[in-house]
Amino acid sequence: MSERLVPTIPQDNLVLLTHIIYALHALSVIMGLIGSAFVITAFLTSWPSIIAIIINYVKRDAVRYTYLDSHFSWQIRTFWFALLWVIIAVILFMTVFGIPLAWIITISAGIWVSYRIIRGWIALCDGKPMPTDNQINSIK
Repeated sequence: MSERLVPTIPQDNLVLLTHIIYALHALSVIMGLIGSAFVITAFLTSWPSIIAIIINYVKRDAVRYTYLDSHFSWQIRTFWFALLWVIIAVILFMTVFGIPLAWIITISAGIWVSYRIIRGWIALCDGKPMPTDNQINSIK
């Protein structure tokens, strides 16, 4: 018989910290929109997102068994999948025929990152968790 862990209510300072992490990621996206970089490259290389991802890893144990854990996983997965899309775009960009596809991937990934930040932050404001891999697998 397996034990079910009861989710706990997170401390207010951890909720605030999660808001700050979303704000740092959003600042990186805004820097990409108003600067000369793509949204996706600003998201991955600017100091706000790098600080945010470091905080995600450092504070991950503190949010375990709370709904904030799903937000931390959401933010971390967003960062690493964005990096994957950039790597794919760079590889495609090295070929003459892949350049148009690389541009499409880069712009689409920037939109995708923006969507994930907005969706996550709205859910956090509503006090709701983000969908986890377990929830997604149980739907299938």
